This record gives sequence, structure tokens and C-alpha cells, in this order.
Amino acid sequence: MNLYERWLDDLWNGELAALESIARDVVTDDFVGHWPGRPALVTGPDQLAAVIREGRGLFDDLSFAVDVGPVAEGDLISARWVARGHRNGTPAEFHGHDILRHDGRLFVEYWVIAETP
Repeated sequence: MNLYERWLDDLWNGELAALESIARDVVTDDFVGHWPGRPALVTGPDQLAAVIREGRGLFDDLSFAVDVGPVAEGDLISARWVARGHRNGTPAEFHGHDILRHDGRLFVEYWVIAETP
């Protein structure tokens, strides 16, 4: 399994109870995440797990799938994804773009653009 598959399948679609453990296997201890509209950077695997848990908690169910990519160039990986689920019983779908920088083994930095309806 490549690194981006681990990011999307294991972390974003993974078991909520295991997010901290999964995050430690996917990102470095000094990981930095950049989310538009979020006033502070997300740092480290535990904060990343908390942000994912918070976002997924807004939906009755939510799953992410790759729409385009991933595309790798040097130490960067990018992809376009689609998320589908339900919120308060109503179907929901949104798209976004990930750009991740890795150290050859784990992700060290993340930028996301989420297109919300």
C-alpha cells in the first residue's frame, strides 16, 4: 500500500477509536497541517487525529475516495478526493484536494482545499 492510500484509507476512512495510533504510522511527530479557515496549524499525529475525528463526527457516516491521482513529484503527493455520507439523514457529498510533503517514509506537512456545497 502506498503512502497516500494509507493516508486516505487507513486514516480518513479508518476506525475512529484507532485514529491516534493510525496517525502515528502515517505522519511524523513534527507533522504540520494547514486547513483554510482554521485559525491555528494542526501539529503532530494526535492533533491530526482530533481534527479528523471532529470532521467525521459531523456526519452519520462518511467515506473518502480518490477522484484523481495521486500524483507524485519529488517529495510531494497530490490528489483530488470525493467524500460521501449523510448528515442528519440527508445525503452529502463534497470534494477536495490534498497536497502532502513526505520524508520518504511518512508525511511531514499537509495542505487541503475542501470544496463545500
